[in-house]
Amino acid sequence: MKLIIQIPCFNEEKTLKNTLDDLPKSIEGIDEIEYLIINDGSSDETTRVAKEWGVDYIVNFTQNKGLAKGFMSGIDVALENGADIIVNTDADNQYCGKDIAKLIKPIMEQESDIVIGERPISNISDFSPLKKKLQRIGSWAVRQASKTDIPDAPSGFRAFSREAALRLNVVNDYTYTLETIVQAGREKIPIVSVPISTNPAVRPSRLAKTMIGYVRTSMLTILRAYLVYKPLKAFLFLSLFPAIPGIIIWIRFLYFFFTLGGAGHIQSLILACTLIIIGFVCIMIGILGDTIGANRKILQDIQYHSRKQYYDGVKIAEPVKREKCRIYYR
Repeated sequence: MKLIIQIPCFNEEKTLKNTLDDLPKSIEGIDEIEYLIINDGSSDETTRVAKEWGVDYIVNFTQNKGLAKGFMSGIDVALENGADIIVNTDADNQYCGKDIAKLIKPIMEQESDIVIGERPISNISDFSPLKKKLQRIGSWAVRQASKTDIPDAPSGFRAFSREAALRLNVVNDYTYTLETIVQAGREKIPIVSVPISTNPAVRPSRLAKTMIGYVRTSMLTILRAYLVYKPLKAFLFLSLFPAIPGIIIWIRFLYFFFTLGGAGHIQSLILACTLIIIGFVCIMIGILGDTIGANRKILQDIQYHSRKQYYDGVKIAEPVKREKCRIYYR
């Protein structure tokens, strides 16, 4: 069984070596461990540090494309090179390398296809009380959207079986963490979490420049993912906001129409009709989205089989000996 550990990097020259040194060199039940770096348009010596350390693969972006793009590129390269399990971790050494064995255990025992590392949020001194509260609220929102019980949705320390990796799709450019959980929950991909430990922070997060910006972008990502996977339910809910007041105003108009002989209140009738029409349009958008969703499932199934045929073919044809560090340019 082959494990590939991937690390998205953006100007991580100072922390990358410590992160790589902390990764396990052997794990019981794993025959081969390889290391993959995604250099997301770094302007420092991140690539040089990775080469000198001896990583097996480097994915080079000529410009910064964001965490989501880097994550999916790493997944593609890992699949192409025969990974049976893929672990994603951060380059700032936030997560402890020794926990990788714990992280992949449910996959090795065929209990799950995706495993999320659950950080001890309450005990992390680097997190402010506000950030801890927002983390809990955000994870709760993801649980509602995905119908899963993952307590730490933003955690980037996670493992994927080959089967789960073949089915992954990330359409937003911000982050993969939230969308992949919603997708797993809605597509019935087995997903669990395991408690992990963390190291002290060595630098501020680069994903969230401001807390308000992080919360806004995260909520939009969750909403977008939910609209993709449950459009009919979402738009039926949204239709209630204009439709219910419209019906109430329309009933009010009818009351005055029959009690006062039909005089006046034309403005109420126009407003009621407008609100009811908006509600009806929302329902039609939901029905259209649900129809598109059926086609999306067919396309995802085609994509899965195409990926499987291609990557499994590459895996079989992969030579036993190759250069130490293979570099991919994107």
